[in-house]
Amino acid sequence: MEKALTKVGSFWISKKAKEEISNITEDISSFSNTVEEKAKWIFNKLKGKQQKPLPDLLREYNLPPGLFPKNITCYEFDESRSKLIVYLPSPGEVSFKDSSVIRYAKRIKGTLSKGKLNGIEGMKTKALVWVKVTSVAVESYKSDKVWFTAGMKKSKPKDAYEIPRDAIKIEEY
Repeated sequence: MEKALTKVGSFWISKKAKEEISNITEDISSFSNTVEEKAKWIFNKLKGKQQKPLPDLLREYNLPPGLFPKNITCYEFDESRSKLIVYLPSPGEVSFKDSSVIRYAKRIKGTLSKGKLNGIEGMKTKALVWVKVTSVAVESYKSDKVWFTAGMKKSKPKDAYEIPRDAIKIEEY
């Protein structure tokens, strides 16, 4: 009886391991980042390290949850250095309900702190021409404005960025 249970247990564990590996393989193939990025993602997945959704992280830091597109592939946040990196499957563009348009590179980097995302790389907004966004800030928890710095500082209604939207694929950032 013990041998039979051992065989059944081994079979069940083997089956579950194959399913998990299959799930990881599907997840990996769903995004096309560098080998290093994939390796970090796999390592965290195998360790059981769960990441909160990006909109939840942004809310914790008093930034609008729809600041980044809904169709991101993944993100990395190094809390000790406050470094945030967001990955998209391809460069994309989002039109917001206040008629503003933001373009995102395949990888967006910045330094995340309470109410601010500074030193941004990989984000542009349309003025008369495309201008690099260097900073996004919300001055207080009660504020209804988001301040974008793209050459000059300009306020936008915070509620326009409350819901993450899908990015439309563009050829180049």
